[in-house]
Amino acid sequence: MSRDATILVADDDKAIRTVLEHALSRAGYDVMTTSNAATLWKWVSDGLGDLVITDVIMPDENGLDLVPRILKIRPNLRVLVMSAQTTLMTAVKATERGAFEYLPKPFDINDLLSVVGRALESDGTPGVHKSPDEDEDLPLIGRSSAMQNIYRTIARLMQTDLSVIITGESGTGKELVARALHDFGKRRNKPFVAVNMAAIPRELIESELFGHEKGAFTGAIQRSIGRFEQAQGGTLFLDEIGDMPPEAQTRLLRVLQEGEYTSVGGRTPIRTNVRIVAATHRDLKQLIRQGRFREDLFFRLNVAPLRLPPLRERAEDIPELVRHFLSQAATEGLPWKTVSNEAMERLKRNPWPGNVRELENMIKRMAALVAEDEISLGVIEAEFAEAPMVEDDNQTGGLSHSIERHLKSYFAAHDDGLPAAGLYDRVLREVERPLLALTLEATRGNQVRAADILGVNRNTLRKKIRDLEIPVIRGGGK
Repeated sequence: MSRDATILVADDDKAIRTVLEHALSRAGYDVMTTSNAATLWKWVSDGLGDLVITDVIMPDENGLDLVPRILKIRPNLRVLVMSAQTTLMTAVKATERGAFEYLPKPFDINDLLSVVGRALESDGTPGVHKSPDEDEDLPLIGRSSAMQNIYRTIARLMQTDLSVIITGESGTGKELVARALHDFGKRRNKPFVAVNMAAIPRELIESELFGHEKGAFTGAIQRSIGRFEQAQGGTLFLDEIGDMPPEAQTRLLRVLQEGEYTSVGGRTPIRTNVRIVAATHRDLKQLIRQGRFREDLFFRLNVAPLRLPPLRERAEDIPELVRHFLSQAATEGLPWKTVSNEAMERLKRNPWPGNVRELENMIKRMAALVAEDEISLGVIEAEFAEAPMVEDDNQTGGLSHSIERHLKSYFAAHDDGLPAAGLYDRVLREVERPLLALTLEATRGNQVRAADILGVNRNTLRKKIRDLEIPVIRGGGK
């Protein structure tokens, strides 16, 4: 599509219309603007325009309601929807009603021009799908730019069967995103089955996923169906996929490649039709380098990666999250509370290593225990003071930050004079010993495997085990 394309703009905000007209005109497009849906509908009905940009809230009609009407008479006309109602539901509805893209306000002009270019160059007919109910609870909360990117990604992926890996720190809401992909997708009327790899003994994972036949192993007194069979036609959510043992990874890869599997102890192949959504707080690429996760499985699962930001990266969402959790608490029968402005600012400055889950627990706890109607700054400070100190690599700085704090305390304890010589070797020893011991524990004593993970020579590892007096685990390889 050439730059002489005509773009129809509908927005009741004159400032928005002016900005769009100037930006699009400078980019070489012809632009027609209006403040109402009726004029936009007339232009579309008359065959005008190569692209439509419309606001959601207009004086005479909701822009979302206009989208399917436009596509019914002009199926190949691309429609971009703008909205200040920057929620997941807005993005979902815009996509389900056939909009090419959803643009939250305020938007970046360069981003808008990029979307316009893609829309004019695309071909094919956008799909129109059943829209969720107006009063359906929002599964995700936040209006930050980071969350807007999540909403748009969910809206693009929900009508596909692409495998998705959701990454993010613990407590960021990975299962909520997985459920949103299912609940707003074409498999919404089929089962959503969640299984946590870290919560199942490794020797039972294959039976849990694929089921087992009677007599397949000691204790298998009857046939049991697995999670794949339970999720048939729907979505299987594999949480903490990074904790899946190697043998189960191999079987999962075969299922993804061939679309069928056999139960434990079974011989008859079972066809499967499920969408896989996986999640992890681990760095899978690092696990691949360590030989703990199959690279071919990663590429099969990581068709559409989706990273959830930690709460500290979207602190501007905290007031809305707090109001949401207070409302939930009131619905559950707890007294209605508000939060003072000073207290809210303090909440926004907290690092929240436990992310949204930690915030939710704290707010609901205060709703239950604080006697006053308003939660004050003093209450928040007291809550933080009583909270246990959590050493968490989610916090900025990770391990190096923890070591720095430890060394500061060490030097502070010797403020009457510098500590004795040998500190360098002492620190290295204190870091090396647990590193080697835990690696050997993870490899069940297999020193060849441990040396490979650590990236050291086997003889070097053996010498360090002797020098650091690390107990040797027998039976796991030398």
